[in-house]
Amino acid sequence: MPELIPFLKKDSIDKMVAEVAHKISSDYKNRELVLIGVLKGAFIFLADLARHLTIPVKIDFVRVASYGSGTSSSGNIRLTKEIEIDIKNKDVLIVEDIADTGLTLTYLIDYLNSFGPNTVKVCSLLDKIERRKTKIKVDYPCHEVKKGFIVGYGIDYNENYRQLPDIYCLKF
Repeated sequence: MPELIPFLKKDSIDKMVAEVAHKISSDYKNRELVLIGVLKGAFIFLADLARHLTIPVKIDFVRVASYGSGTSSSGNIRLTKEIEIDIKNKDVLIVEDIADTGLTLTYLIDYLNSFGPNTVKVCSLLDKIERRKTKIKVDYPCHEVKKGFIVGYGIDYNENYRQLPDIYCLKF
């Protein structure tokens, strides 16, 4: 059984989410913003982020598969749920749990751009910059992670630990 090492407490997460929501609300004031949550890991983050926003938004989800039951991306990205909202001429913000290698985000940005939005930007709860394999930019990062496999607050390992209110490093 892996050991859970505390990484971020719920109070700290709440503060980071509120701060990034304030910046997003300011940046997108008087614009039509669509939040696209990346299932399943970002659902809790997206829900908290949306409640902190002071601007109207529309919300949709995509689902991609790249991890399976391992601890690192396979590099094979499959879209398993497409968007359902029309994003043509709208501003889109991808809401992701962890920006890691950048492969999934690059795939999603290309996918979403094919629908003709005004802009596509990225908001990520956690940003693992040192693991990047692409030149992806996280426009709204909440917290940088140096190393470790993270779980909790929606983020899983093999479909476990999503329900935890805090974020932990898994020690195998």
